[in-house]
Amino acid sequence: MAEQHSRTKNKGNHRRLEELFGRMLSPFERFLRRTTAGGIILVGTTVFALILANSGWGDAIHRAWETTARIGIGPWQLELSVHSWVNEGLMALFFLLVGLELKREILVGELSSFREAVLPVVAAAGGMIAPALLYHVVNPDGPAAHGWGIPMATDIAFAVGILVLLAWRIPPGLIVFLTALAIADDLGAVLVIAVFYTRELVPVALGGAGGVLVVLALLNRGGIRHPLPYGLLGLLLWFMLLKSGIHPTIAGVLLAFSIPARPACTLEQLDDRLGQLHRKLREGLADGDACGSTLACPVLATVAENLEENARSVQSPQQRIEHALHPWVTFGVIPLFAMSNMGIDFRSMNFLDNLYEPVTLGVMLGLVFGKFIGISGFSWAAVKLGVCNLPSGVGWRHLLGVAWLAGIGFTMSLFIGQLAFDSPVLVERARLGILAASVVSAVLGLTWLCIGYRVQSSAARMGRTGDARK
Repeated sequence: MAEQHSRTKNKGNHRRLEELFGRMLSPFERFLRRTTAGGIILVGTTVFALILANSGWGDAIHRAWETTARIGIGPWQLELSVHSWVNEGLMALFFLLVGLELKREILVGELSSFREAVLPVVAAAGGMIAPALLYHVVNPDGPAAHGWGIPMATDIAFAVGILVLLAWRIPPGLIVFLTALAIADDLGAVLVIAVFYTRELVPVALGGAGGVLVVLALLNRGGIRHPLPYGLLGLLLWFMLLKSGIHPTIAGVLLAFSIPARPACTLEQLDDRLGQLHRKLREGLADGDACGSTLACPVLATVAENLEENARSVQSPQQRIEHALHPWVTFGVIPLFAMSNMGIDFRSMNFLDNLYEPVTLGVMLGLVFGKFIGISGFSWAAVKLGVCNLPSGVGWRHLLGVAWLAGIGFTMSLFIGQLAFDSPVLVERARLGILAASVVSAVLGLTWLCIGYRVQSSAARMGRTGDARK
């Protein structure tokens, strides 16, 4: 009885809070909304970039991206093209967000429990190995062989955004599974970039980066929670990695794992403090009409300030930084990256002939078929061996649909393509393969899941009709 009374009371409190503040979204729901919106923006930006590249403005825009820009004071200056500032500078913020999401999933999300993490991690591994092998079959040697990492990555914004469009036709666990798979896939892509796409190493700069990481770890262990020192040291880490030969965007991931994930106070402590503040607030209001605002009453002003401080103290620095960073990356950094990297000029190439070029063909086969074979095959083996189970409510037809959608490789694939090739021609062919494969994978995934839903609905209607006849 006491338990039931407690649940009823909690529901009542939740309803009152929703009446005051509107429906409260869980962190995962907020993530899905932003990811879906980001996918839509990314589609629009890509289409716009392709239109501009094939218009009369195409050459001028290309020259603008290659214009050099210098940042610094006196002898401390860094000069890169605008295109490089986006790819090597702003994309570090994207990798910082990826690192924060990875850390959250490992600590408290779908990757925190071994049993729950096995299937998405195994599926992600299969979805990286099979595409790389297919690409290697088509491009076994020569300069093109270096692009084997391009079809290994899934674009989380595109893939999850498209899956959310079918949310009412699929089990909720399928969206969670794809999100966990894409995040595990991002971790694999980061490791591939760090290990296999690093050029010549500069030991002095690499040692400096190691020293910065040690200081960041000491700040974390010392309980420093203000974001400023982490931000300043993050910039220094980025600069050191830029000079070391390792791609500087890896600094974002390393910085993310150094940011504290524990809040300054627990929920129980917050509850006690809120009770005390509530009593002070009632006392202040009881003093008269003069205390009707924080401007007129110092007591109420103090209560409001303490309330704000306590609300911040129960959120970890990782939560606050991730929440603040997400809109900037989703609606600023990634669209800029798409604009600077997706300008394929179809006028200067024979489209059909380029589709059959080894690099383009390898990327397409890897993303479309490699992803499907790797994810579905590794998942099937893991389930059959009893290592893990399918998520609740998710059938094999759902998982196969997700395996097709995982072939949407965009942001990370384009990024690896820039690192893999020195030849602009090969980079252009890789872009074409990524674009074509992403469109094909999206269509196949949507069609598969829609047909599966219709078959399921028809079977359910036939079952109901049979029961009524009986």
